[in-house]
Amino acid sequence: MKAFVYNGPGLKMLTDRPKPTIQNQTDAIVKIVKTTICGTDLHILKGDVATCQAGTILGHEGVGVIDSVGSGVTSFKPGDRVLISCISACGHCDYCRKGMYSHCSTGGWILGHRIDGTQAEFVRIPHADTSLYPIPAGADEEALVMLSDILPTGFECGVLNGKVKVGNSIAIVGAGPIGLAALLTAQFYSPAEIIMIDLDDNRLEIGKRFGATATINSGAGNAAQQVMDLTQGRGVDTAIEAVGIPATFELCQEIIAPGGTIANVGVHGKKADLHLERLWSHNITITTRLVDTVSIPMLLKAVESKRIDSNQLITHHFKLEQILQAYETFGLAAETKALKVIIDA
Repeated sequence: MKAFVYNGPGLKMLTDRPKPTIQNQTDAIVKIVKTTICGTDLHILKGDVATCQAGTILGHEGVGVIDSVGSGVTSFKPGDRVLISCISACGHCDYCRKGMYSHCSTGGWILGHRIDGTQAEFVRIPHADTSLYPIPAGADEEALVMLSDILPTGFECGVLNGKVKVGNSIAIVGAGPIGLAALLTAQFYSPAEIIMIDLDDNRLEIGKRFGATATINSGAGNAAQQVMDLTQGRGVDTAIEAVGIPATFELCQEIIAPGGTIANVGVHGKKADLHLERLWSHNITITTRLVDTVSIPMLLKAVESKRIDSNQLITHHFKLEQILQAYETFGLAAETKALKVIIDA
């Protein structure tokens, strides 16, 4: 089968690999129909994720069709169309029983990280019964690819951890796909203000279309002051960090109101300073989280009912044999205006 393989920092290739086989009785083999590229994949290619070994097939998102199942799989059969969660969960360990599937003792974020992932014609899914979701008949499968990772991530790590409430003010630092997913799902809770901050005017314009009440281009270096001006000097109740670099985490610290919450979503590859000399008395909360995908069933209903249109996040389409071009397009998003790309396998 064709597969996109990480061969070390800066090294990648589309190559032939053997079709995966059942290794454990709870496995399923899924024929990929549609997958996508995540910002985390770019972090891996840069060498920021040391736990990903050279030779790994990347990708942790997608929809597909069950090809075969192990003897212990009871919820799916060959031919079933399924949504793949980016998190694999056994459902039985202590962390899974707490709803922290991302820390499952035999799963978590393993696809395209510790085991081969979804940017291929076939993928092996461990713990299939609790890591796959049936696709309703007639559902828009491209829209559902956004439910594998970015919508749950924006919602769980940003909106839920950030304690977004009716009438509150929010700043989302980073208007990439994850930041925009947080913007879309934050509107479930009717905040009074949603301020999008980014360096890219195109993405800020998209943020306005998606529902932001104000946008700030941080290139001028006075984004914090602009936020303070918009909030009458108070700051925001929730600051969602959706980039993963020290500068954006520090900006969140500058704009958070007393009693507010900084919800970190970004994948950080370098240390970032925490300014306790200023914040020690501010009653703030800082949260971190790897998505657990516990919200997929709810988000699936929201997409089905048109309460949220995840197709808005899709800007480009490619075939699997064009995946190198897809990575170039996604990686040069400022030039190509890419958000999420769909790759047809």
